[in-house]
Amino acid sequence: MKGLESVKEYYGKILQTTNDLKTNACCLTDTMPREIREVLKEIHPEVIEKFYGCGSPIPTNLEGKTVLDLGSGSGRDCYLLSKLVGPKGKVIGVDMTSEQVEVAKKHIDYHTQKFGYSKPNIEFIQGYIEDLEEIGIKSNSIDVVISNCVINLSPSKERVFSEVFRVLRPGGELYFSDVFSNRRIPKNLVENSVLMGECLSGALYTEDFRRLLARVGCQDFRSLSKSRITIQNQEIEKMVGMIEFYSITVRAFKLDLEDRCEDYGQMAIYLGTIKDQPNFFVLDDHHLFETNKPMAVCQNTAKMISETRFGDHFKLIGNTETHFGLIDCSTPENSNANDCSTGACC
Repeated sequence: MKGLESVKEYYGKILQTTNDLKTNACCLTDTMPREIREVLKEIHPEVIEKFYGCGSPIPTNLEGKTVLDLGSGSGRDCYLLSKLVGPKGKVIGVDMTSEQVEVAKKHIDYHTQKFGYSKPNIEFIQGYIEDLEEIGIKSNSIDVVISNCVINLSPSKERVFSEVFRVLRPGGELYFSDVFSNRRIPKNLVENSVLMGECLSGALYTEDFRRLLARVGCQDFRSLSKSRITIQNQEIEKMVGMIEFYSITVRAFKLDLEDRCEDYGQMAIYLGTIKDQPNFFVLDDHHLFETNKPMAVCQNTAKMISETRFGDHFKLIGNTETHFGLIDCSTPENSNANDCSTGACC
């Protein structure tokens, strides 16, 4: 696919391990939940060594679900998911780089035995995330789509997100970490193959991302974390100038949502029944539900917790018969939006 050959070359032949990266923009040390760290201990060392990602985009409540990983690379996140979805779930990894797919496939039997499964619940497909139909991913067939610092590498981001919402089932979720910027990237930097491979020149300007999702039918998405990226390479810092880069983890659902947070007087109560989440559930950076504590929610938030795989774990009080105008659903001032991290893609 046009525009991707240099990326395939960079990740397939130039990079052999994370030590070959020229910046730390592809190496964010993200704090994983305890249950994910425990599974990580079971992943084959080669899979970890050859993996590049900018966060830990692994949501909760995945048992028995079908999960698709866009740009799965050596398969680290896929194998984490393989354990989390269980033997009745399914994981599909898609990557355009033959060398990475080869590494991932090589360790299927190892992890099948490690997890105690009678047969694999995972497959890896070489293909383009811009055209999932071409590789046989059917419409309305996926419960959760994840991606770890890969969508920024695509020259056709709108096609990627359009395909994501095609393959997701109604109520399904897109949950991904990627590199974003506070302004549009100049053309001369976009065409720089090193900056592209290092996850910088393909970064989406945050406002363009919002507009893009609206065009593909997603009127409301939520951020879970946002960390400032420090490049720590003087030559590249000089090239990018005053552009600020962030690693952001985003979730978006295939739901019929409005573009503003509308108040219908609804309340939501988290029941504390999601595995490893007995005391609270985090929907985004400004919705932390304490177990058994009622919280006022807008209509969009109500749908996100009631018309998705989280529905059985919440009690929703109220309906949409009476409208009270807009509700303040803004991010609190004490969020971690301005925290600094020392990297972005692993």
